[in-house]
Amino acid sequence: MSTGELSFYQSVQRNFDKAAAHTDLHKGLLEQIKVCNAVYSMRFPVKIGNEYQVIEAYRVQHSQHRLPTKGGIRYSLEVNQDEVMALAALMTYKCAIVDVPFGGAKGGVRINPKAYSTKQLESITRRYAAELIRKNFIGPGIDVPAPDYGTGGREMAWILDTYISFNHGDIDGAACVTGKPVSQNGIRGREEATGRGVYYGLKEAVSYKDDMSRIGLTTGMAGKTMVIQGLGNVGSYTGLICQNEGDAKIIAVSEFEGAIHSEKGINIAELIKYRKETGSILGFPGTKKMKDRAAALELPCDILVPAALENQIHVRNAANIQAKIVAEAANGPVSSEGEDILLKKGVLIIPDMFINAGGVTVSYFEWLKNLSHMRFGRMEKRFNQQTYENILNLVVKLTGKTLGDKERLFVARGADEIDLVRSGLEETMVSAYQQIREVYKRKKKITDLRTAAFVCALDKIAADYVSRGIFP
Repeated sequence: MSTGELSFYQSVQRNFDKAAAHTDLHKGLLEQIKVCNAVYSMRFPVKIGNEYQVIEAYRVQHSQHRLPTKGGIRYSLEVNQDEVMALAALMTYKCAIVDVPFGGAKGGVRINPKAYSTKQLESITRRYAAELIRKNFIGPGIDVPAPDYGTGGREMAWILDTYISFNHGDIDGAACVTGKPVSQNGIRGREEATGRGVYYGLKEAVSYKDDMSRIGLTTGMAGKTMVIQGLGNVGSYTGLICQNEGDAKIIAVSEFEGAIHSEKGINIAELIKYRKETGSILGFPGTKKMKDRAAALELPCDILVPAALENQIHVRNAANIQAKIVAEAANGPVSSEGEDILLKKGVLIIPDMFINAGGVTVSYFEWLKNLSHMRFGRMEKRFNQQTYENILNLVVKLTGKTLGDKERLFVARGADEIDLVRSGLEETMVSAYQQIREVYKRKKKITDLRTAAFVCALDKIAADYVSRGIFP
């Protein structure tokens, strides 16, 4: 970060202030929404080999206007209090935008997970969970963590097991954390959720002819050139789904080890397989290695998807960005000052607080599943399938036509859990974008989607406070 450039948390607060100026909300209410309600900074010892290491970790609850609070846990050497506070704040606004009834929270453990064995990571995770339990910073109705950068279903399963060991007999205990493996009370479709949400959000954004004409694009995802920074969970699923279901053309991918480029397009499924086999994206057949990994961000393309970490586009490189759309699949990938430069260039920025909300949306579905103690689709799948079969049989009887087994299965199939999850996610992302765009179009002084998204979030959060009688 260059000298004088705002920190991640300061950027979030600056964007908040920018949006607050477009509301009529009470100054005291705005201040209550803006600040973090609770910050838990901890240090705890964990035995690693024959020595003890003191681990630095955090859990921040930004807003308790709705409970439980909700947010992921990241493992990274870049973790610090400023970052976790910023991510927690974004979670509050993100949940409000997609109408998920949670307050925002976030957790972080300052380690490099690659430097530890599985057993050592388990010890760190369980000790972190125990610290949260002791301070009442976790629970189905209190605070519900989830995976983030450097964590996944394995870590969430460890946290669940630790929580249950402290809370015998809690029948809703499985809802204390989301992003769990399906075999451990998770939900189908959670792993792909953020990337699929990015696809649904992009698909909706590029469907408006007047918006696309303004930036020189046609409507629809088909044929759009795309650059992806980061091939982790979010980037890989974004690429796969945009390519397979949207027919987008991915021309470059950037990762930790470098960046590759091909004007003919890169098959993401094959690239992911290649990287698993070789440990790198470099050398993938049909691609050229770029001079450095940051160079991919500056390629001419229709859609740039930064899906890595925060502050990847900033004052030093924003002027070189040639994408027409920047979809913030990561949290805070464009700094506040970098955004000012992109907006002056006419770039359409689809903000992180909307476009990467697929994860928390499906986490919400998982939380509901855990509280209801029932798999989605279990009650209605067979009934619906039989109903569709009866309709088809009646049509066949009345028309005298025949229907093949493949066509019959396609029409009459009842919805599985993943079908319902995907349907609910698409409805959420489409509805949220429409709300943001309506504010953007209605309030003439708002010139960007991020500010419109903030205004949407602030109005909803304020309504919660008012309905509870906290503010007039």
